[in-house]
Amino acid sequence: MKKTLALAILTACFAGGAFAQDMTCEASAADKKLAGAAKTSHIKKCTADAQAACEASAKDKKLAGAAATSHVKKCTGDKVGKG
Repeated sequence: MKKTLALAILTACFAGGAFAQDMTCEASAADKKLAGAAKTSHIKKCTADAQAACEASAKDKKLAGAAATSHVKKCTGDKVGKG
């Protein structure tokens, strides 16, 4: 739990605050009361930021192959709100 929270905080800072600490992309869009194209655009950018942060995390952890793929999939899912 502590590692997840620390990673979320670090990622929020790294990603330029695209989502705060444990807030998912879906929750972030809802918090901002976005709808339609604005919501779609926000979620698309947030997802891309989460993907990049998770890939960087896998690289920092020196993961490769299936371990890296699994880490990125779970990490991104957690951040986007689909995990």
